[in-house]
Amino acid sequence: MYIPDSFRKKMTRAFKEEGARWLDTLEERVNGYLARWNLISLGPVSNLSYNYVLNVLDENGVPTILKVSLSSRELENEMRALQLYDGNGCCRLLKADVENGVILLEKVAPGTMLAELEDEEQVLEQFMNVWKALRRQDPKGAHFPMIHQWASQLPRCRKMQEYQTGQFSEEILQLAEQFFKEMTDTTEGLQLLHGDLHHENILFSEEKGWIAIDPKGIIGDPYFDVVSFLMNHLQEKEDPKRVLWERVEVLSRGLSFERKRLLKAGLAMTALSAFWSMEEGDRSWKQTYQYTWWFHEWLRM
Repeated sequence: MYIPDSFRKKMTRAFKEEGARWLDTLEERVNGYLARWNLISLGPVSNLSYNYVLNVLDENGVPTILKVSLSSRELENEMRALQLYDGNGCCRLLKADVENGVILLEKVAPGTMLAELEDEEQVLEQFMNVWKALRRQDPKGAHFPMIHQWASQLPRCRKMQEYQTGQFSEEILQLAEQFFKEMTDTTEGLQLLHGDLHHENILFSEEKGWIAIDPKGIIGDPYFDVVSFLMNHLQEKEDPKRVLWERVEVLSRGLSFERKRLLKAGLAMTALSAFWSMEEGDRSWKQTYQYTWWFHEWLRM
């Protein structure tokens, strides 16, 4: 079974010994579910992240997706989110063994990623359509994690070398903590958030149009659910700061967002994302961290 070296490095860098142990058992686990669910492997997808994702054929020869996760807890949140979306705005869940971290999903065909569109105006329009399709009020009793649980990880940043050497600002850290609390306290209504709604997690379906994949499943203010998109695919732009500002402007109008509130969500989430990358040893954290300062600048205008 093919496991790319880049995927091995990513999992061991992020999860250390636990990731290494999981990789050692991955082939046996995958083969077990191929047999149990009568699937034929066509090989992993090209853009593996933190889950092992295989293109497979089901027992009827229908293309589907087998997803194997190290974290059964995160996969459980995804499964319950997919059940609530029920194929509306998001791909459909077919089978699940959450305890062992394995799910089977419908394959989005042809599966063109939103990132493959070159027209930024069209990208923004399709993103907003998907964002709107995913809106669900907080499903009481569903036991999804809350956004403040993500935010509660931020104080760990103060133990990092990058913070202690002044590379990560206490001012930004305090503002991020403040904005997470402020926005949660003043929300007009908590919602089920996708949690990672960006260009690579929005695919084109011949049957349904543009839909989402890979929901995290978390409860929070809906403003937080646009930030992954806002900060994605900026560095390859000729003027990333201008593109980010234009995205803020278009989404504020198109989604009837208060701009200042969106900027606060942007600062809070980019600070958290930069910290997560820093904690995993990912050097790209500095790019994300730069966005926090742009949001900070615009908030002072």
